[in-house]
Formats: sequence, C-alpha cells, structure tokens
Amino acid sequence: RTSDSVSEVKVATSVGTSGTCTAKLLKMPPNAEVEGMRQRPSHITKKMDTGHDDEVMIKGRWYKVDEFVKRHPGGRILNYYRGKDASEAYTEFHYRSEKAKKMLDTLQSRPDDGSKLSSELDPLTKEFNELREQLRSEGFYEPSMAHVAYRLSEVVAMHAAGFWLLAQGWYVLGLVVLGIVQGRCGWLMHEGGHWSLTGNVAIDIPIQVVVYGVGCGMSGAFWRNQHNKHHATPQKIDHDVDLDTLPLLMFNISCKDGKQKNLVNKWWIRLQAYLFAPVTVLLVALGWQFFLHPRHSLRTKRYHELASMAVRYLIVAYLMLNTDYGVKNVALGYLFYVWVGSAYIFLNFAVSHTHKPVIQADEDVSWVRYASDHTMNVKPGPFGWVNWWMSYLNFQIEHHLFPSMPQFRHPEVSPRVQALFAKHGVEYDQMDYFEAMAVTFANLDKVGKDTFYG
Repeated sequence: RTSDSVSEVKVATSVGTSGTCTAKLLKMPPNAEVEGMRQRPSHITKKMDTGHDDEVMIKGRWYKVDEFVKRHPGGRILNYYRGKDASEAYTEFHYRSEKAKKMLDTLQSRPDDGSKLSSELDPLTKEFNELREQLRSEGFYEPSMAHVAYRLSEVVAMHAAGFWLLAQGWYVLGLVVLGIVQGRCGWLMHEGGHWSLTGNVAIDIPIQVVVYGVGCGMSGAFWRNQHNKHHATPQKIDHDVDLDTLPLLMFNISCKDGKQKNLVNKWWIRLQAYLFAPVTVLLVALGWQFFLHPRHSLRTKRYHELASMAVRYLIVAYLMLNTDYGVKNVALGYLFYVWVGSAYIFLNFAVSHTHKPVIQADEDVSWVRYASDHTMNVKPGPFGWVNWWMSYLNFQIEHHLFPSMPQFRHPEVSPRVQALFAKHGVEYDQMDYFEAMAVTFANLDKVGKDTFYG
C-alpha cells in the first residue's frame, strides 16, 4: 500500500477490534486497536456538549435545525451534525441543488461567535477545500454526455445479450450475464443517486429510479436516504448503516455492543466468512427486493418506484407463463440470477470499507479523515480492468472526498489526493484487487472467531 505512516508486521492473524488482518502481512493503520488497548489519536475527538446542539454550522454561520430536521428532504442525517461544522458535507451533498440553497436561506441563522468549531481550523481540511475549488475550476465536476451514453448503452446491450443467450439455450451463461448487468445497474443507479451522472438532478433521479427499479427491483429514494448516512460517517458505530448488518453479518467486533447487539447469533457469525458469498448476499438482496425497498416506496407514496419494480416482475411473469421454461425453472433461474448480481455488487462494495477501523458512536473525525482512515482504494490492475469491473468505485477515497464528482474522473484526481495526504502525513491506503478481497474475508473470519470464542 502507499503510505508513509503505516507499519508492517508479519503475523499469523491480527489482534484487536479493528478487524484488519491478512494471513501473511498485517499493515496496521495508525489508529488500529491492538489487544483491546486503544489509544485515541489527536484527530479523533470525543463528542461533547458544545452548546450548539440545536444548530449546525455551515460556512461560518450557525443554522437552527430543530424544526427543520423533521422536513429535511435528506432525512434525519442532520442529527449527525448537531453542534458541529457540516460545511464539507453540505457542499458535497448539495453541490448541484439550488433547492437546498434556497431552503438554507429560510432557516434562522447567526454568524459563528468564535466557537473554534470551524472545520477550516484544521490545516488538512483547509487545504482539501482549496483542492476541491481548484478541481471545480478545472472542470472535474463537469459530467460527460458521451460517458453517460456509454453507461446507459452498456446496460441495454448486456441485457439484450443475456436474453439472446437464454433464447439460444445457453441458460447458465445467459443468467450470469444478466446477473452481472443487474449488478452494473447497481453501479449506474449509484451514480445517478449522487447526481453525478448527467449533473442534472431532474434527469439523474429518474434514471436512478428506472435503472434501480427495473434492473434491481429496489427503491432509489430508500437507497439515497441510507447511503447518505454512510457517506456522512463511514465506519462509525450506530451511524453508518453499512455496519448495521446483523443478524446476517458483523464486519467489526464493536458491532456486538451497538444498537443491534440483541441480533447477534454467535454460530452464524462464526461461519459468516463461509456464508457471505454463497448464502448471505442472496438473503440480503431478496430481503431488499421483497420487503425493505417496496415497503419504503409504499410508505412514502413513491408509486413511480413501485411501477418500475412492477415492470421487472411482469417480465418474470411473462417468462413463467408464456414460454417453455415453466414456472419452476424460471423461479430457480431468477434466484440464480439474483445471486450472481448480489454477489457481484456486495462483494465488491465490501472490499472498500468493511475491514477498516471503526469510529465509536461518541467519537468523530473530519470529512477528510473519514475518507482517508475509513475507506481504501483498489488499484486499477492491468489495462484498468478493475476500473470497469467496479465502475470507478475502486477509488473510494476520492469518491468519499468528492461524492458529487463524476466517478470516471477519480483516476485523474487520485495523484493530487495522494500528494495532499503525503504532505500531511496521512495514509493513502490502496491494494491490489485480490489482496483486498482476501483481507475482507480474513476480517470476516477474524470477527467471527472473536465473537464465537469471546
């Protein structure tokens, strides 16, 4: 990995609660927890009463949010920023939203009174903000319509290829192709949900709704609500929803004491490394498709999302009732197709965060440190194949720093982020694809053993 602040220790297995381990080489980040003894670095702060719990600071002004949080379009994520500076999160989440700027102007506000809570007081954050403005002025936030056309054409062509293979009798290969493009619909809707695809919110959201609804059977609005919480506080206990995965998964030993502690099943978690790819990913996908996501669309009266999901199941019903495949074969084929897609998307997402150290519920770090310490990159590999395979989300550090930036620009931005991190002695963590996958599964096994044996 690329880092000036990482120590390498050859061990058989790792120790502690960070869960970062490999069988041959363990690279311990500066904030790793060892043998239960955790020394808090200076950039990790404890939550304290700042006297501003009913306010959020944005660009030097405190805004009253007690009432607004109930009608905030992004949900209750505002609660994560009570009493502190949310300037970086506000800027990135609302970069293209004129509506957000107008809503902000309606809130009661006042200038900061010298609270010393401004994120600009952190030299790393200050230089990050300067870098972001440089990148904006150089056009890195501008979308490419040619790239959008390629991404949309790709999912259409892959679906056509998958159905053609089915028609030719190549059933397994056809379902594999359809499963992979199902996952690629997930990558595509992800960019639409960040408003970084076309850069036009009124276009990106409908693209997300259709691609995610028809392609994956899921709700774009529910995904946005949950995913923004992840971006606000990646790897923070009881805040990052990507850690709220019990009873099926536990990515870090600290989760056993979190809000889902009553869902821990020691026997299942002990075997989670072996169950993750063949079983768990399918259970998660089916739970999302048939319960969590349609329930959210129904509760929030997003009938256009339900209509997109319905198109997907009308296609399945047609194959069951109007072809020679038969109901049973189509049902089994559907399960296999969903398993391929969910394995593809969930395994690739897992490598970027799940083995990284966590932040406790009463701790906090800066926007930049969340990206540097709690995400990692996967190297592009020969001919850049990983960039295609993960749709540029192998550059997770850049994605968490600049979530509104079109993702295909991340490789160009990466050297400048590395230079910023090196200047401030911050780790820029990156691995080869298969090394990252091995570390991810080693972490699952380690957490499973620690949970089972105590």
